[in-house]
Amino acid sequence: MFDRNIYVARRDRLRAEVKSGLALFLGNEESPMNYADNTYHFRQDSSFLYFFGLDFAGLAGIVDLDEGTDTIYGNDLTVEDFVWMGPQPTIRERAAKAGVMRTGTIAQLEALLADIQAKKRPVHFLPPYRPENKLKLMNWLGVAPDKAASQGSVELIRSVVEMRAVKGVEEIAEIEKAVNVSVDMHIAAMRMVKPGVAEAEVAAAVHRVALAAGGDLAFPIIATIHGETLHNHYHGNRLKSGQMFLLDAGAETALHYAADLSSTMPVDPKFTERQKEIYRITLAAHEAAKRALKPGEAHREVHLLACKTIALGLKDLGLMKGDVDEAVLQGAHALFFPCGEGHMMGLDVHDMEDLGEVYVGYEGKPKSTQFGLKSLRLARPLQPGFVLTVEPGIYFIPQLIDQWRAERRLTDFLDYDRIEAWKDFGGIRNEENALITEDGHRILGKRKPLTIEDVESVPRD
Repeated sequence: MFDRNIYVARRDRLRAEVKSGLALFLGNEESPMNYADNTYHFRQDSSFLYFFGLDFAGLAGIVDLDEGTDTIYGNDLTVEDFVWMGPQPTIRERAAKAGVMRTGTIAQLEALLADIQAKKRPVHFLPPYRPENKLKLMNWLGVAPDKAASQGSVELIRSVVEMRAVKGVEEIAEIEKAVNVSVDMHIAAMRMVKPGVAEAEVAAAVHRVALAAGGDLAFPIIATIHGETLHNHYHGNRLKSGQMFLLDAGAETALHYAADLSSTMPVDPKFTERQKEIYRITLAAHEAAKRALKPGEAHREVHLLACKTIALGLKDLGLMKGDVDEAVLQGAHALFFPCGEGHMMGLDVHDMEDLGEVYVGYEGKPKSTQFGLKSLRLARPLQPGFVLTVEPGIYFIPQLIDQWRAERRLTDFLDYDRIEAWKDFGGIRNEENALITEDGHRILGKRKPLTIEDVESVPRD
C-alpha cells in the first residue's frame, strides 16, 4: 500500500467532486475455478484499490459525502480460517492502514443501505463487471442485475475517471517499475526465439520474469507467429525459419499497476528484406505518434497521424494509392490498421474501461462508428499525468482482405491485386508506454529494443 494519507486525500477530493449521498465501492470476491476452495488468482477491484488500497476479498467501502466519514465493511475471519490461511489481521487493523477508523460487518452494511434508501438519500455506485457484485446490488439496493451497469452513477463515474486519469508521483513510480520488468520480459523472449521453439515455451519464460519480480501479468500473454490476430492467446505453434514472432506482454506490480509492451522479432537472427519494409513503416508511425504527444493535443489526432504515416508508407509499396488524406478520412488504412494507436494505462492495463470508454477516452462524447476509428479507446485532449500506450501496427488479415475485396470496398485507395501477395505476411506491432509531462512526454522505463538493429543485436541463447 501507499502511505495512508494518499488514500485519505483521494477520498477527501471525491467528497469535493460528488456533493451528496453515499459512494459505495464494492471490493471483489474470490472466484472459484471449479469448486469453492479452488480459486483463480485474486484480483481486487481497481477503484476500490485506488480509494482504500486494501487487497483482500470480501470488503466494501462507504464514503459518506455529507457527513465526511469513511467506513470499511467486511467479516473477520475465524480460527477455522486460520487453520488454512494462518493468522490474519482484523478488518479494523486493515482499515486503519488506509486511514479508515470506522468498520462494520456486511450485515451492518446491509442495514445501513436499507436505512439510507428509506430516507431517500442517493447511493452512488460504479458499473459492476463481476456477477457477484451485481447480485449484491440486487439484494442491497434492488437493482436488477441486467440493469446494474446502466444504473451506475454518472456523477461518480466522471469524478473517478478524472481523478484516476492523472497519475500521482507514487503511481508513476509503480508504473515505471512495471515497465522495467516488462522490458526484461521482452528481452527474455528475444533471446530464446529461434526455429523449433514453441510459442508456449516463450510464454512460460516471459511469465516467469513477471512472477520472479514479485508481481504477475497485467493481462494474458500474446506470444504468437500470427501477429495479424490482434489478441491471439493460442500458444500451440512451433516457430519456423522465415516467420516473425509477436509478443504483447506486460507486468503488474504487487500494488497492481500495469505496463503494456509489444515487440516483433524475426525467428531467424535477421529480418528478411520484405519484413524490414513493413517494420520500417510501423516504426515510422510509432515515432510520428510519439513526437505528437504533448498536453492539449487531442489523442484522436495522434492516432490519425499514425494512420497517415502507415498509409503513406503502404502507398510507397504500391499497396495503397490515391490521396493519402482522403484515404485515411474514408478509413481505407483500417484494412491494415483496424485498431487504435493507444489507450490509457494505470491500475488497469486498459485503464478504467470498466467505467466506460465514452467517459475515459471521450469525456462523455460519442465515439465514431467507422471501422477502425471506432476501436480507438482514447480520443480526448492529453493532460500532464496521463499514462498511455503508443502502439500503431500493420496487420495483413486474410479474411478481412478477402471480404473487402469481394465487396470492392474503397478500391480508389487499395490495390487488391498487389495486396493479395501479402496475405501470408502476418502482423507487426511495437509498443512503448508514455507519460504526458508539462511540456511534452517521457517514455517510461528503461529502453526496450525497438529498431531493426536493436532487435537483431539481442544475443540469442
